[in-house]
Amino acid sequence: MAPVQDAGRAFRLMIAMLARVLSGTPWGVETLPVQVEVDARFGLPQLQLVGLPDAAVRESRERVRSAIRHCGYELPPRSVVINLAPADLRKEGNHLDLAIALALMVAHDHLPAELLAGRLCCGELGLDGALRPVRGALAFAELAREIGAQELLVPASNAEEAAALGGMLAVIAVGTLDEALAHLRGERPIAPMSTPAFPRPFHAGASDLADVRGQAMPKRALEIAAAGAHNLIFIGPPGSGKTMLARRLPGILPPLCRSEAIAVTKIHSLAGEIAAGGLRCERPFRSPHAHTSGAGLIGGGSVPRPGEVSLAHAGVLFLDELPEFRRDVLEALRQPIEDGVVSIVRSRARLSFPARFTLVAAMNPCPCGHLGDPRRPCRCPEGTVERYRARISGPLLDRIDLQVEVPVPSAAELRAEGGESSAAVAARVAAARRRQEARFAGRPLPVNAAMDARDLRRWCALDEKSQRLADAAFERLGLSARALARLLKVARTIADLGGHDRIHTTHVAEALQYRCLDRPLARQPTSPLAGVRAAARVS
Repeated sequence: MAPVQDAGRAFRLMIAMLARVLSGTPWGVETLPVQVEVDARFGLPQLQLVGLPDAAVRESRERVRSAIRHCGYELPPRSVVINLAPADLRKEGNHLDLAIALALMVAHDHLPAELLAGRLCCGELGLDGALRPVRGALAFAELAREIGAQELLVPASNAEEAAALGGMLAVIAVGTLDEALAHLRGERPIAPMSTPAFPRPFHAGASDLADVRGQAMPKRALEIAAAGAHNLIFIGPPGSGKTMLARRLPGILPPLCRSEAIAVTKIHSLAGEIAAGGLRCERPFRSPHAHTSGAGLIGGGSVPRPGEVSLAHAGVLFLDELPEFRRDVLEALRQPIEDGVVSIVRSRARLSFPARFTLVAAMNPCPCGHLGDPRRPCRCPEGTVERYRARISGPLLDRIDLQVEVPVPSAAELRAEGGESSAAVAARVAAARRRQEARFAGRPLPVNAAMDARDLRRWCALDEKSQRLADAAFERLGLSARALARLLKVARTIADLGGHDRIHTTHVAEALQYRCLDRPLARQPTSPLAGVRAAARVS
């Protein structure tokens, strides 16, 4: 009986096929490698999927089998086990369909295993075998390059994005499962995608700064914010132009460099926002609603996803009606503003999302919105106004460099011709940024807003007169040490815009104009210059 048993075992081993195909799964803003293993052998017909798949991955079994049948192949009734390794990493999304289908084809002897060596695959399959786009194609390209893969098979809709990474990686745009099989066999080879040109022309669109009538001081503050990457808040009555001003900030910011464009594209792609034409070359402008949850703004969830602060990375995060946001949501902004990154800790993992953005906020001066409006009187009791403003904590306000009043424009200002265009202001901003890049050469963030204490001592040294003015403002306005540091950073940016190597008294005085919320409410001056003049008299 022994020879018969040995022969039977050998036969069973001969018909058992083990196939391996490399793919990946999103993890934060990266993609981690996943090896799809398929073992097919005679036994009770069944298909098991193991390796911590989520619901979307488990449902791939039916999509894959239907896609294979529509391509003209039949899978014989066998006992099939699909393992997604590593087993302790949760797999989520629709990225593994193509890899599972190809592994099943190898395990059932429809495709030679050696044809998949050095290739990484991702894509969702339709029931008819068509490949549909997936999130995070650029992150898959980065993974393929890191592990040394020669080819990346992706859906045709994702190919231009994946090819934007460049390098020696061949990105193959696949339309259907049948096309993928024909390419692997060499029957109908698909030429690799060429790397899209970069940079593409940048267009500010219809949001030109010349459309804003009057508002000389808010427009100047917008220029300073763009030049030094400073956070900014506009305070003014409804209809004064706060939102209109904020939406023009991206048009005066420098264009994204290639590394920034790659980072922005990765984040937006993993969030499901696929860019047309490869890399995103426009700086993001995100404007979440005031009722946005903490997870929606900061990021998180059961499967952590980037929030609005990460989607605004390298761009602008605009929070309109700032006091209407929940207090805990606003307080959660403090860490991303300081560190430029969001860290989300789960029981089994720690994820980090980049969040280096310029914060622009807008608010009314009081609940009714007409405090300081010469046309309509404010009817809010003083205690109500104080409680309204107290919704924004002092530590958060300390992190906002520019606090600017936006008055209602007069009829004459509305009739007047527009001021400078966004292109003219952007040229000055670019010149100031070049000065900062030369000053902070080799630093990851060569902007004044990112200066630390050592940089402040070196690059923001004041002469005697300027120091007296800064000291008087510190005492009179009750500034914190952080607010004083941000005041000096703004003065440094004003000096850069004027082409000055040192900070002068006029630069400190102008920076003080942009601290309107530091002045006591009961004694708030009607003119933005009044607080500066009072501080100057003390000095």
